[in-house]
Amino acid sequence: MIEFNSQNDFKLPNEAIIDEWLNAVASSEGFKIDELGYVFCSDDFLWDINQKYLDHDTLTDIITFDYGFDDVISGEIYISTDRVSENANDFNVAFADELKRVLVHGILHLCGYKDKTPDEAKLMRAKEDEYIGLR
Repeated sequence: MIEFNSQNDFKLPNEAIIDEWLNAVASSEGFKIDELGYVFCSDDFLWDINQKYLDHDTLTDIITFDYGFDDVISGEIYISTDRVSENANDFNVAFADELKRVLVHGILHLCGYKDKTPDEAKLMRAKEDEYIGLR
């Protein structure tokens, strides 16, 4: 089950379609979603989480907390809609396209993909591109 919530005024359009798509991504990676919460929020809200729980003093577009085990996805994903909007502008893509990238990025983290090294980041980006193409 995927739940979508907001700490700001953002409302995810087409929740049922996004839910189905994210479940398909998890399934194709060999995972099943048990309980997953997406929380859309502001830069300030996510920055506070980043400082409090990860001891990072930076802005980010997404933070993923993994509570899963084996091939079962359970977790929380926080997305700054402010960052998504700014990144969409910086990369000259539509907000909706950048949002899809960030949504799937969180799922991929919960499937075990990392993005700290250049090779990990390259694989993560390739996976994002692959799954964005599913839509």
